[in-house]
Amino acid sequence: MPAVLRRYIDGLKARDVDMVSGTVADDLAFVTATRILDKSAFLAMLRALYTGFPDWSYDFDGVALHEGVYAVKWRQHGTHLGTWNLAGMDPVPATGRLVRIPEHHFFYRVRAARIVEIRPDPVPGGAPRGILEQIGVEAPPL
Repeated sequence: MPAVLRRYIDGLKARDVDMVSGTVADDLAFVTATRILDKSAFLAMLRALYTGFPDWSYDFDGVALHEGVYAVKWRQHGTHLGTWNLAGMDPVPATGRLVRIPEHHFFYRVRAARIVEIRPDPVPGGAPRGILEQIGVEAPPL
C-alpha cells in the first residue's frame, strides 16, 4: 500500500479532514453514480458526515492492487447525532438513527504521491448515497 493511501485511511479513521486533504490531489475526482465531486466538495462532504455522525467508524480488511487501482472494501457505520449540513441540500437535523451501509469497495488511483480519483462501487445502499437515504433524505444528490 502506498504511504499516501495509508495516511488517507488514517485520516478517515481519525475523522481528520485536514489530514485527508493532504493526501488528495488538487484535481481530485470523487466519482459517484450521480455526480463527480472535486476536492473542495469531497472535503465538504466529509465535514458534513463527521458533524452529522461524530462517531462515524471505518473498518477494512486490507488493500488490493489491480492494474494500477487500489481497492479497499470498507465497512462503515455511525449514529446520526448532529445536523448534516452540506451546500445544495436542506440541513438534516439529528435523527438518532444508527446508519450502517453495506460493505463495499472504494477504488483509488494514485499519481505523484496523491490520490487523484476515488470511486465507490455503486451498490444499492452504498456510500455516500445510502447514508443520506437511511436518515430520510429523499432523492439524495450524491
